Amino acid sequence: MVVLGSREQLCIHEQVSSLHGKAQSNACQMLRRNRQRREEHEKQENQGRPRCAHYLHVADYLKSNPHLGDEPIDIEDLVNIGKSFGPCPYYMSREIHKVVDILFAPYNYLIDRAYRKSLTINWQNSVLIFDEAHNLEGLCADAASFDLSSKLLTACISEAKNCIDISVKRRQASDDKSNNPDNFAILRALLLKLEKRIAEVPIESKDLGFTKPGPYIYELLADLNITPNTSSKLVGIIDEATQLLEEDNQLQGKNSACRLESIGSMLNLIFRQDNSHAKYYLVHVQEVDASASDGLRGKASRTLSWWCFNPGIAMEEFSKLFVGSIILTSGTLSPMDSFAQELKLDFPVRLENPHVINSNQIWAGVVPVGPSGYSFNSSYRSRDTLEYKQELGNAMVNFARIVPDGLLVFFPSYYLLDQCIGCWKTASLANSTTIWERICKHKKPVVEPRQSSLFSESIEDYMAKLKDTSSSGAIFFAVCRGKVSEGLDFADHAGRAVIVTGMPFATLTDHKVRLKRLFLDEQAQRLREACKTEVLTGEEWYSQQATRAVNQAVGRVIRHRHDYGAIIFCDERFSHSNRQSQISLWIQPHLKCYSKFGDIVFTLTRFFRDGKNLGPTKLELPKTEKLGDLNSSIKSAALKHISEAPLDNISSLLASSMSADAGNATEKLEDFTRLTAAVGEDFSILLEKVQPANRASLSCCKDKSSILTSSNEQICNEKKLLISAGRAQYQNVKCDSLDNNSILDRESFRGLLAPCPSKKRKSIGTKPSVSLHESFSDYSSRMRNSEPNSSSSKSQECDKGIDSAERSIQSAQVDNVEARGSEFLIQVGEKLSISEYKEFVNSMKALKSKAVKINEVFRSIVGIFSGPERFPLLVRFKDFIPAKYHALYDQYLGANDKTTKSPGFFTCHMQKNEPPERRQT
Repeated sequence: MVVLGSREQLCIHEQVSSLHGKAQSNACQMLRRNRQRREEHEKQENQGRPRCAHYLHVADYLKSNPHLGDEPIDIEDLVNIGKSFGPCPYYMSREIHKVVDILFAPYNYLIDRAYRKSLTINWQNSVLIFDEAHNLEGLCADAASFDLSSKLLTACISEAKNCIDISVKRRQASDDKSNNPDNFAILRALLLKLEKRIAEVPIESKDLGFTKPGPYIYELLADLNITPNTSSKLVGIIDEATQLLEEDNQLQGKNSACRLESIGSMLNLIFRQDNSHAKYYLVHVQEVDASASDGLRGKASRTLSWWCFNPGIAMEEFSKLFVGSIILTSGTLSPMDSFAQELKLDFPVRLENPHVINSNQIWAGVVPVGPSGYSFNSSYRSRDTLEYKQELGNAMVNFARIVPDGLLVFFPSYYLLDQCIGCWKTASLANSTTIWERICKHKKPVVEPRQSSLFSESIEDYMAKLKDTSSSGAIFFAVCRGKVSEGLDFADHAGRAVIVTGMPFATLTDHKVRLKRLFLDEQAQRLREACKTEVLTGEEWYSQQATRAVNQAVGRVIRHRHDYGAIIFCDERFSHSNRQSQISLWIQPHLKCYSKFGDIVFTLTRFFRDGKNLGPTKLELPKTEKLGDLNSSIKSAALKHISEAPLDNISSLLASSMSADAGNATEKLEDFTRLTAAVGEDFSILLEKVQPANRASLSCCKDKSSILTSSNEQICNEKKLLISAGRAQYQNVKCDSLDNNSILDRESFRGLLAPCPSKKRKSIGTKPSVSLHESFSDYSSRMRNSEPNSSSSKSQECDKGIDSAERSIQSAQVDNVEARGSEFLIQVGEKLSISEYKEFVNSMKALKSKAVKINEVFRSIVGIFSGPERFPLLVRFKDFIPAKYHALYDQYLGANDKTTKSPGFFTCHMQKNEPPERRQT
């Protein structure tokens, strides 16, 4: 595999890496051409031109490292290789991509025809996966469109004039006839005619501009003698001019980008293959007053646009390439029907998932009114009123007080964001305290900047303010469709709630938006008359675009299955059923509409109060301990609990964590949860997996569930606890029979017990009840002295199994298996890190469940216990695997033994650690 990136991400050349955009690409290509020309004319004038040494090393490095890409490699890895060994990361990735199985690349590398042609890919039967595909519709349409402004056209005319001058000077100086100035003169004349033709287009209204059907572009260019036959020659002249300008810029040390390339791209887009695609376009000319920076000396600035309103054109290209599958993934593709219509693909396979969270992890509500009862509606009718902005500000003060940690607030536009914050900073109450000051009293604010270059700083500022203990968190004011709403991960405390203050509708007066709606309405009317089917209208598209932006914004919170948060819609329009039906499917079941602001405050406060009891998603670090020390102490405590409990017995562990002198039961429950998290596995599962191969199973039933099980229904309705005290028995332990000083409620019991399978267990007889504080040894002794229940054959059969298990326990006690197992676990915990310990546990689970091949399990174990210090553990692990695999395990031991210093290392340690009856063998 390989990742394709831009030169800005991959270039390591000292001078070129400091450039940006087209200037960087031109400089890179110029250096590369100098290298190629030097090879061809080594003794000619090009010998002294600057070259890129990194590009020279690409071929040799790839030849000596043919396996580069066999393992996952990212952009940072490529850059590090380039800096360490010299080859250019950009061209390395370009070479590797020709032979890879998996290619990661930005959208435009596939959608844009020019980019796609530069790739060497076997498209037939390939699989295309577009992740975060909610933007695919707009990207496809933009890739098939162009805008030619007066400013850009003027720059192109100037560059054509420069080409004439440069070619004339070269001919006079060295008789260099490679560039014909007459060709550049023709190019300049055509551009001047195009400028004049655009200026002559009649525009009756600046608000509406000049609009014609898509094929009109051919009529306009035909007036300039630009046709399908002449366009290819004109594009060739433009390519020649671009190369000439790049060479001249390189010689003069300039880094300016060449604008003429945009004219070539425009012509290639218009005259590609046939003209059938033009029916999905509109030609539009709009006029605006020129600014001083445009250099047009007071003239009106006009822009010629050829806009594509069928994004499916780009996707149709892939069917012509015989692509096998196209997969679109995103959290905000709904509604899917209209999305499929826009891309003109059937998508016979569609999946819309619920979230991975439970209902108690999300609060979703519509807030139609503010604290004083004023309606929230961010439409143009009310958004500029002082009452609306003050009411919204007062609501923000309440939410900033209620919501813990991070709070995200999304506005429909930068205009409304600036207007509201400006109002909150100036409007004050009778005590001269502004709304802004009241918000800052609870949370420190951060505002999303308009400039992309400042965005990273704003994120760092937000995260720093979150960690500031002088306030209850931070509040991030942002806009829908902005950078904050796109793809950022505000998990856990970084985003406990998201507020959407209105519907982010696009500006109706925007020319492109208005024409898109008109295009869809006309298309819908034609299709209805032809085939009587329902198709997407302009109004539906307009509404869905706003809803998708909302769905993208609210997806910033609740980022994993242990996370929780609130979604707040502060606009009465979200209470309408048609709006709610377009909200993401995972939110809809939880969405409620409230008529009073007080009800919102009450339920939201209760939600976050209860949310604290959901359990920490990360370890809470005491102020007096460092992270490393805490992890070590928690892990040691966890291992101590394991070592003190028999490998097949969980109740002693429960007893130690729930002892009467341990303090508050709830705190001990949290400690128990934290200990299990530190080990990385549920204790009941962990202790079930780690047992010697010669140890008989203690379960007389063939149920595959965990040893420690419970029935939620029985806990809730009968207030009884189901536990296994080494005998897989149902025990009737009532809640009120626990220690009087630490009585647990039903939820606490549920936290202690593993889930019970829905399948009803067979009854295995009745045995005396056992308290959580009763030790396993006392209980085992009491069970041995009791008479077996002979009321049913099933009970007798199970009692036989219990007796057999007891005999196995007694035999194991003779061999001191429990002590050896506990000692082994302690040694493993001391030698391994937490991540390695988790891998060790997963390997034992795989060994027990046979989920993977035994060779893979052994290979993993050998890797974990590699090294001389851990080799004794590798040898001892043989005791804990089934006997039928011992011969295979010995092969892995023998292979690993070759890496040790002493030839007798394996034999000595095996003899030392084997039990007496097996040492001779």
